[in-house]
Amino acid sequence: MTQKATTREKVAIVTLGCEKNMVDSDMMAHLVDEKGYELVDDPKQATVVIVNTCGFIDAAKEESVNKILDMAELKEDGKVKSLVVAGCLTQRYKEDILAEIPEVDGIVGTGDFMSITEIIDESLRGQRPIRVGNPVFRYEEVVKRKVKAGTYTAYVKIAEGCDNACTFCSIPLMRGGFRSRSIESIVEEVEHLASQGIVEICLIAQDSTNYGTDLYGKHMLPTLLNKVSDVQGIEWIRLHYAYPGFFTDELIEVFATNPKVCKYIDMPLQHSQDAILKRMRRPGRQRDTRELIAKIRGNIPDVALRTSLIVGFPGETEEDFQHLCQFVRDVQFDRMGVFTYSSEEDTPATRLPDHVDEETKERRANILMEIQREISKKKNEAFLDKVIPVLIERYEGHGNVYVGRSQYDAPEIDGEVFVSGYKGELGKMVKVRITHSYEYDLAGEVV
Repeated sequence: MTQKATTREKVAIVTLGCEKNMVDSDMMAHLVDEKGYELVDDPKQATVVIVNTCGFIDAAKEESVNKILDMAELKEDGKVKSLVVAGCLTQRYKEDILAEIPEVDGIVGTGDFMSITEIIDESLRGQRPIRVGNPVFRYEEVVKRKVKAGTYTAYVKIAEGCDNACTFCSIPLMRGGFRSRSIESIVEEVEHLASQGIVEICLIAQDSTNYGTDLYGKHMLPTLLNKVSDVQGIEWIRLHYAYPGFFTDELIEVFATNPKVCKYIDMPLQHSQDAILKRMRRPGRQRDTRELIAKIRGNIPDVALRTSLIVGFPGETEEDFQHLCQFVRDVQFDRMGVFTYSSEEDTPATRLPDHVDEETKERRANILMEIQREISKKKNEAFLDKVIPVLIERYEGHGNVYVGRSQYDAPEIDGEVFVSGYKGELGKMVKVRITHSYEYDLAGEVV
């Protein structure tokens, strides 16, 4: 039983980075709330600020450091008494943070979130606690999370870490090796979230298609999807970060037949050229990818495919890039994100020859996104006059327009649907006839 705090401190949690960090922040929020502290959204109203950082690429690290410095300024007026830094940046750079930002009062790594209230207590007593150990967090230890009011979608981690050892990626350095959660603990967490009004669950892992191989000795993602779909109150289940090498026929069958599983597959491919994929240490080759995509679309005709690509990887020639452009034109992804290669210390790719200059990287990224913009516009035009389910998430505030998403759009990263003629509550699924299409968004009327 957690001992209640005797002082009603006000705690704000600032979350940066990916959806996995959002999950960690929700768990810390539950522990803080259970302790008896008051959770506030605005750091300016807090006496304790927790910054949950990202350390994936240089831009994310810079954003995290700047946010820590911004929060440190709040200590100057005396209201904020403790500044705690958590997450990926602390896992890799705790010594640098402590040495260079003296305003930081406590540090917690990616495997020690259960200690967050101890960190707060000790920092308020004038200590400077550090909990950065092995980045192995057992999510069976805590399944309860405190989600913000007005939230209808929640991410749920099904595994942590990664074993794929891609040469450009620092995830294993910050999150450790691949570790699946048990089906029971995932279902328990989903049931808890459903009881709080969550209707859409986004299952997430660095390599979701490999789920279960370490714990059960075989691929168990199809079984997990079906188990989660049995939870009352959950209407959509969305899957993130499917690895192409483990996308089985059984998994395709679940996508095709389970009505709660969104026809949305997020499969980061990183590149199309075999030579680049080999240097990235990605299994499979372009021919394998094209065959898999053809099989997926052949069995799930209305599927939306999303991918992420990296341009400017060491050794990427102009010819390699032009081949990648043609690959994107051929495949016609429904959704796509493009990243410029970021050289991360302690990763093998930093030692590769022929690094690409930043100006060329940016030019290539812009070209690819322009190609995708035209593809997206054409894809959205195909929705005109169709009736699709939409999850209503917010009221726009003018013109009696509500905003939601279709099953083909993930929160925050994909498009939205602007809905007129709706008079119900937020968090409901409604049928919408699409009347207008744009490059990334749609608009329509309630049927």
